[in-house]
Amino acid sequence: MNKDDLELLLTEAFKREVSVHSDRLEGLEFRLSEELEGRLPKQSFADVIRSVIAPSRAGRVGQLAVLAATAAVFLIVGGLFLPKLTPHQTPQVRMGESVAGAMTVGTTVFLVPAPNASEVVLVGSFNNWEATPLHDEDLDGIWRAELALDPGRYEYAFVVDGQWWGQDPAADETVRSYGGYNSVRYIGLAGGDA
Repeated sequence: MNKDDLELLLTEAFKREVSVHSDRLEGLEFRLSEELEGRLPKQSFADVIRSVIAPSRAGRVGQLAVLAATAAVFLIVGGLFLPKLTPHQTPQVRMGESVAGAMTVGTTVFLVPAPNASEVVLVGSFNNWEATPLHDEDLDGIWRAELALDPGRYEYAFVVDGQWWGQDPAADETVRSYGGYNSVRYIGLAGGDA
């Protein structure tokens, strides 16, 4: 038997097999894809996120380079355009108060929310515990006083309608003193005692 005869014999045998089993061949592609789909490895959630964020190692390196360049730009721009303030030039502003306006350099602002109060005073080591009145000029319930204080550590409290209020949330710290609480502000210091 030569090569051509063998090829012809195999072709005829293949045709007979196909014709006998043709009904089983219908939908074979669909059945195979369904069966193989279940065998594919599942990606973990971390793998999916990783492929979205950085599809390859080169992609991650590129993203890090962009991040570093952005940080460098912000540092350079911030260093060039932001004024350099020393602690003596930095006004002490509390509870979201704006620095703009009539405040002078070195002024410390004391604020206390007391919407229903008729009188609020400030007492502290800076005024020998004598009453300094606070004002609510715009009647928004936020009482305010501005004092020029030298650098140092100061204990203070608010007296709202005769009631001692020594725990100011805007204070640098709170201390217990004579059975009550006093707030503490550090003016022009990095947070240590004067």
